[in-house]
Amino acid sequence: MQIQLPLGDLVAQAAPRPSEHETSSAEPLLSSYDHVIVMFSGGKDGLACVLHLIERGVKPELWHHRVDGDPGEDPELRFDWPCTDDYVRKVAQALGLKLYYSWRDGGLSGELLKENARTRPAVFETPEGIARAGGVNGAVSTRRRFPQVSPDLRVRYCSGVAKIDVASAAIAGQSRFKGKRILVVTGERAQESAARARYAPFEPHRTHQPGPRAQRHVDHWRPVLHWKEAQVWDVIRRHRIVPHPCYRLGWSRASCLLCVFGSNSAWATIRQIDPERFGKVVTLEREFGCTIKRNVPISAAADAGVPFVMNPDDIRLAMSDTYDGEIIVSQWELPAGAYGESGGPT
Repeated sequence: MQIQLPLGDLVAQAAPRPSEHETSSAEPLLSSYDHVIVMFSGGKDGLACVLHLIERGVKPELWHHRVDGDPGEDPELRFDWPCTDDYVRKVAQALGLKLYYSWRDGGLSGELLKENARTRPAVFETPEGIARAGGVNGAVSTRRRFPQVSPDLRVRYCSGVAKIDVASAAIAGQSRFKGKRILVVTGERAQESAARARYAPFEPHRTHQPGPRAQRHVDHWRPVLHWKEAQVWDVIRRHRIVPHPCYRLGWSRASCLLCVFGSNSAWATIRQIDPERFGKVVTLEREFGCTIKRNVPISAAADAGVPFVMNPDDIRLAMSDTYDGEIIVSQWELPAGAYGESGGPT
């Protein structure tokens, strides 16, 4: 079943900050919410949020944004790790949590190659079926360049197009949230960047719209914002959850495989484990006349890096569409990528 929804005015700007958000140390009263939603990409920080909530007696629902769109389609270029889709499913199953997928029609590749067209609709799972929103009245434009390394989401459009805007459409487009209190939880940490250090721990979400039409109260909580990386690994260790396979390969962050923030060594490793996908990036950079890194093509960045030392079994696990590894183990081990090169957001 598919439901088509106009996006229109459903997504509002954050309303004036209510009194419960006035202090930077404010935390939500978890028992006051009808829905607690964790945006879960499969990375350590999102996983820490999930486990932190469970330790506080809350079983959230998980939302995973499929960066590459509908898994039944074959985009020109896939950005994400092949295992991620199934890994998050297995984590949700192991923890007994509901999981909903959402994506941008055509995936990030569709936006990357957009030429004289609108940004495509957001698609999201609901308890009633698949729904779609937007893609009808947006501006016609051309992209044809990779997201750029910047805190500005207008040029680092991957986060907005494939995740943030999709999540907003999914919240605003579901009648089950009308008249309800919703808490959106995300895993940004101040330690990652100066920009993230300025985020508020608790504030109105961008879909907060308590007026008579939407009747939707939506808060945004970043529970691990002031955690150090050691605290993140500690909560994962306590629950004995096996982290995303990319950490065992040497990555310190479980973002997309083709993350624009990737280090030279990360790109050298991508060239080694997925030369076909790396070659597509090289070709598209030439076609666009615009590189991912401001000063050098990605091939030169990879030349300057040193591939991570990896176990073949971990490569197979990370590069498989089906995650057949363990989720909860008796003997937990810190992965090789822990406390490694940041390779993260500005």
